[in-house]
Amino acid sequence: VDPLTDIEYAALERSLLAEGCRDALVLWGDVLIDGHNRYEICRKHHIDFRTVQNNSFASIEDVMLWMIDNHLARRSVSDFQRGLLALRKKEIVSARMAQRMAEEPPEPTPDDMDSRPPPPWNTREEVAKAARVSSNTISQIERIQKAATPQLVEAVRAGTISINAAANVAQLPQDAQIAAVAGGRKELQQAARSVREQKQATKPKKTGPDGEPVDEKAALKAEIAALK
Repeated sequence: VDPLTDIEYAALERSLLAEGCRDALVLWGDVLIDGHNRYEICRKHHIDFRTVQNNSFASIEDVMLWMIDNHLARRSVSDFQRGLLALRKKEIVSARMAQRMAEEPPEPTPDDMDSRPPPPWNTREEVAKAARVSSNTISQIERIQKAATPQLVEAVRAGTISINAAANVAQLPQDAQIAAVAGGRKELQQAARSVREQKQATKPKKTGPDGEPVDEKAALKAEIAALK
């Protein structure tokens, strides 16, 4: 889970100093699982706080899934952060299922092979639904995860560049990504535009029945006019 920004941390600190710690910190045994920033600020300023135990978890993975679900439900979390959290949830769920299958391999009969339900969190659509974004956005976040430099990832987190544009910039060599981030918002936008134009130029052109290239823009305009 992303740490609070300096501005968010300062706002929380002012709130705790003015109103005290109203919500209890949540523990799982001796492990603090919710309220890390509040705990730090309360200890710093000697502010009283309460704790409650949540003993419903069987493992640290259960705790992580609970924390992820809590953050996915918050309105202040950005689309990029929700996408990362949902993908992390998919990793945990998939790893647990793989371990379970290794420990207790199923023995299906030929008749019930097609009737078995698919495993949970098995599709990009399910991940996208949990993150409240489109499946295309999840694909772009995965691309950023795999290929973006830390500098580019930080630019997306800060809102300097959109997820869509960052997914395009992530296709550039690392040196080019770092240079684009150093150049600021305009340089990043230009880099993303260059990648899009290059992809468009190498995309095979559509041809009509006569074998001649189709003007896609004109064809779309004609289709819109026909629909109207």
